[in-house]
Amino acid sequence: MSASSLPLRFSKMHGAGNDFVVLDLRHGASPPDAAACRALADRHVGVGCDQILTIEAARAPGAVARYRIWNADGSSSRQCGNGARCVAAWLVRDGAAGTGGFVLESPAGLHAVERDGAHFRIAMGVPAFAPADVPLAGFDAAQPLYAAALDDGEPVAFGAVSMGNPHAVIEVDDIDAAPVARIGAALQASRWFPESVNVGFAQVLSPDRIALRVFERGVGETRACGSGACAAVAVLVRRGRIARSADVSLPGGTLRIAWPGDAATLTMAGPAAFVFEGEWSA
Repeated sequence: MSASSLPLRFSKMHGAGNDFVVLDLRHGASPPDAAACRALADRHVGVGCDQILTIEAARAPGAVARYRIWNADGSSSRQCGNGARCVAAWLVRDGAAGTGGFVLESPAGLHAVERDGAHFRIAMGVPAFAPADVPLAGFDAAQPLYAAALDDGEPVAFGAVSMGNPHAVIEVDDIDAAPVARIGAALQASRWFPESVNVGFAQVLSPDRIALRVFERGVGETRACGSGACAAVAVLVRRGRIARSADVSLPGGTLRIAWPGDAATLTMAGPAAFVFEGEWSA
């Protein structure tokens, strides 16, 4: 699908302020190409969003649908927690999924979904800390905290984990003063992360609450990042900084993350909202 093939029917949605253009491609339409993604995501002359979500026919047995994720710059992503909740809400409204539990298929695997009042709870998988799984270059074994240097020599300390996509988590004393754009962009471009990385800046407020800002690859800072919230909790739990169930306060809202044990799947609960429906022409 290119910009010249539009108009496109879409749903505009958001999860805790992380906003999406949702396209229904279950009947065989092609996904948007990079130029169409950039045009749709443009906040001045397009619809405006952090990411585009395509809902497609499931390939895995038992899944009600498959979804894919396209960043505002046209690149693809393997995981998006806030997007998963929006896809779940879209499918329930459409009638393709019931109001009880069901399974979604993403580029990162299968995700069990449960309705929790006005929220959806998504099983996000078991966090992977091995450097090869992130991927993180220059380290052979997982560490609670990596001491490294940016390409200009500035020291930086971070935790690293894969939630189906790569995350670095930096603990800070003051979330409002954190150098999110500068350090986030520098770490994404560094030699440590060969596939770039989502960079979270986390402030521990109490044993069961943290504040978080995330600089996403292909997007920049967003109002919320579901997989980033999962990553922050996983890293901080491993370091003994917080409890295994915690509220994550992001600029756009709060997500509840629970990780019962090291070998258990991590779950994320939060809102999903419809903003408007539309048709867009280039």
